[in-house]
Amino acid sequence: MHFLFFAGLGLPFMISIFYPGINKLDLLVGLSPLPMRPLFILFGLIIAIPGLYFLSISNRKLRALGSGANAFRLTQRVVVQDVYRMTRNPMSLGYYLSALSLSLITGSTLLTLYTLLGIIPVHIFFLKYFEEYELALRLGDSYRTYKTQVPFLLPSIGRR
Repeated sequence: MHFLFFAGLGLPFMISIFYPGINKLDLLVGLSPLPMRPLFILFGLIIAIPGLYFLSISNRKLRALGSGANAFRLTQRVVVQDVYRMTRNPMSLGYYLSALSLSLITGSTLLTLYTLLGIIPVHIFFLKYFEEYELALRLGDSYRTYKTQVPFLLPSIGRR
């Protein structure tokens, strides 16, 4: 389910990289590229670092400690170590930051708007109203307890 969800959200822009090209996408819909390009490139590079960190660490911990791998092999246990102590959805946070950084680095207004107004809100809705319900059913009280102790998305830095 997750794979199809992400494929549906990301496929239009994956296609646009090759045809007609990400740089021409804004022109096709009548938007101008992002202004102050060097500033957006710098900000994109800065947020790419935590984005890639959250993506890589969360995937590694989920495989090692949860006996599963994100959307392809469902986890068998609640993972509460490392980045999963700071946020219940570090993989999603990493994905959002990475997608936004890619949008800013390319300078595409359309891709940035699609990320901020499409991908992120739709996926947060999916997490809140479908995935969390499914995890509570599948993992039971251990997930419900974890849910009360750890923030949904924005990290709690002080927790160790």
